[in-house]
Amino acid sequence: MKVLAIDPGKEKCGVAVVDAYRVIYKEVVNKSEYIGIIKELSDNHGVNEIVLGDGTGSIEFFEEISKELPQLKVNLVDESHSTEEARRRYWIENPPKGLRRFAPTSMQVPPEPYDEYVAVILAERYLLK
Repeated sequence: MKVLAIDPGKEKCGVAVVDAYRVIYKEVVNKSEYIGIIKELSDNHGVNEIVLGDGTGSIEFFEEISKELPQLKVNLVDESHSTEEARRRYWIENPPKGLRRFAPTSMQVPPEPYDEYVAVILAERYLLK
């Protein structure tokens, strides 16, 4: 089973395509572009369902996705503590360099958006339930 996960936000969204074994795709996209991108991803990757974080603006996203992609079921997933988990995963995959490597990563904020990691975590929560 492949799911397309979305971490909704006011200006940007984390998007990921995940199956039971791996992360196939992940990216941070502008909110204004996300519908076109998720349509393309669902077509190109044979997505079975959509997973949507239940946080910021999720109702607006749910309604828009349900209208634009009626063939796919949209599932809300609890976003609790997903940002902290995503930050930890970001630092595992992108270890700090230079002087930053001496500071604990738990006290650092990644230098770029990491919403795509939240989307991956939401997908994994859904697939593992």
